[in-house]
Amino acid sequence: MAASVTPRAYIADRAIAFLPPGSEIRQVFVSQTAPHFAYFLPAYLFGVFYKVRFRCVAVTDDGIYVMEGTRMSGGARPIRLLGVMPRSTRFEPAPGLFWHKVTLLGQRCWVHPPYLVQVLAADREAPGAVSGDVG
Repeated sequence: MAASVTPRAYIADRAIAFLPPGSEIRQVFVSQTAPHFAYFLPAYLFGVFYKVRFRCVAVTDDGIYVMEGTRMSGGARPIRLLGVMPRSTRFEPAPGLFWHKVTLLGQRCWVHPPYLVQVLAADREAPGAVSGDVG
């Protein structure tokens, strides 16, 4: 079995306020919505973020909490809870050139490679996961 991955403390500290009391964050990561990952280059070059939304995702033993995050933080500073997904949900990230595609609350989102380890760890810990089937 793979070693557990420690969630990024600064994101977890900000996200915990949007979770039920007593929740323990197992994994946490940020993502962005966009029609395609190639949309990010002109968005960052020209500051056109009207189709990009920033998400903070906290995974607990009970559920997957998807929060809206601020643009300036890249999603790492959540401002409101958007919804909760069942903990049995698997992310199964699709590899991309620079970003990995996942589905959150029925919406296509992109995870930057530094956060991929958190996504893969969440999939390994999902109920019913078989050791070695993801990542």
